[in-house]
Amino acid sequence: MESTRERWHILFSGKVQHVGFRYTAYYIARDLGLTGWVDNLPDGRVEMEVQGQPSDLRRLLLRLKGQRHIRITQTQIRRIPRRTLERRFAVRGGGD
Repeated sequence: MESTRERWHILFSGKVQHVGFRYTAYYIARDLGLTGWVDNLPDGRVEMEVQGQPSDLRRLLLRLKGQRHIRITQTQIRRIPRRTLERRFAVRGGGD
């Protein structure tokens, strides 16, 4: 199944900082067995690289959008090359 895994670079806009977005993403990604990272950007967006089965990547997005305290107004997604040695999902940066 490794060959069907994808890696997505995602930019989230909206009410996505100071609402626990990164840690919510971390727990959902961990639950789904995804790898990658999430970080706040200085312009108020959140950046993520996430890797896994496409169906699980879509589940991650749906679960994030379903959170009461998070309001995603725009999601920009592009496929990028996979990282074969990555084994976990990490939260980058400081305070949320």
